[in-house]
Amino acid sequence: MQFKDVIGQAEIKKQLINMVQQNRLSHALLFLGKEGNGALSLARAFSQYIVCEKVNGKAVSVKQEISLFGDETTGYTEEVTAQYWEDSCGVCPACVKAAGMIHPDIHFSFPVITGKSGDKPISTDFIVEWRAFINKNPYGNLYDWLQAIGAENKQGNITAQECKDINRKLSLKSFESEYKFLIMWMSELMGNQGNRLLKLIEEPPPNTVFIFLAEKEQLILPTILSRTQLVKIPALTSADIVDALEIREAVDAQKAEQIAVSCDGNYHDALQQLQHIEDNWDAMLREWMNSILKYGPAAQVKWVEDISKIGREKQKQVLKYFIQVIEHAIRIKILGITTESTLDDFAGKLNKICQIPQLEAITEELNKASYHIERNANAKILFHALTIRIYHIISNKSVILIQ
Repeated sequence: MQFKDVIGQAEIKKQLINMVQQNRLSHALLFLGKEGNGALSLARAFSQYIVCEKVNGKAVSVKQEISLFGDETTGYTEEVTAQYWEDSCGVCPACVKAAGMIHPDIHFSFPVITGKSGDKPISTDFIVEWRAFINKNPYGNLYDWLQAIGAENKQGNITAQECKDINRKLSLKSFESEYKFLIMWMSELMGNQGNRLLKLIEEPPPNTVFIFLAEKEQLILPTILSRTQLVKIPALTSADIVDALEIREAVDAQKAEQIAVSCDGNYHDALQQLQHIEDNWDAMLREWMNSILKYGPAAQVKWVEDISKIGREKQKQVLKYFIQVIEHAIRIKILGITTESTLDDFAGKLNKICQIPQLEAITEELNKASYHIERNANAKILFHALTIRIYHIISNKSVILIQ
């Protein structure tokens, strides 16, 4: 993957390139950014940039000379002088291998699941599935990955056996490149097993680079955090998401702008919304609120029955949409910011029946519900309980019809 293939993040790309060009490359980096910001894509592009034969001046050009008998022969080779490159070339053998995630000096580590009791899985056991997953979903999240490998209700972890394998692999000499890399995705799932890597991080073999990727800084081992150079990956801008949706997904400008406004800089979320663009979350949410505020238990039971049948991913999308509406309602109430979209109408009606503390309390309940849905909670029980909580949070029991 080249930097040009990574959505947005112009400042981070420049920062990473300058690390190499100015010879300030740290041996241990932590890319910290929320889901959908492109940290993994940046890590892939960065490692490819470093191993690129043109960037590091290892590419050779072949000059042709005419032999005495008139046929062209290879005369000699000359090394290309290293110069300032804003991206990897994408065509040299090293780039081709890095793009296909088969470069022998770029190693990947990621959460895996245990098959049978007694198994000690490592990332290498899932490398074929990993390549297929990342090629299809470069902005995929942990849930997507675990479903791709059939995890069902199992939790993914970076195991002690994985840390032993990392120590073994990185103790070997590099095969082709001057540098060798370990790119660890979701490194916060390493837990205390990460202490097995401390000596390797403190005293790495020459030209070894660790790139840890994480979404939640508070879950990273302090011993790992203190030994890495932090690179914060910001959320994508709305303009970047609009451009990506228009160019990559052939979405028309109006739809792209609507999605970009509501996805909070998360390109994974933007793709999820695009996948369900024909689903009318607005109508479903209005029906839910009317059942809570106007029509009573019978309507609530019917709504819960309906939503329990649509599947876990769509249930999460309904909750995400509700959170987006609430966030927009708070922006309107505090800053007076509107978007001239359907969000304005719904958010305005929420503001009539709720104050900011109530909106925040509802948001907290929605986030909890989304968390439990990911962990396969019973949908009927969950949404019945959530409906009751929202009813009590809106303590004035307004009968304003949201329509």
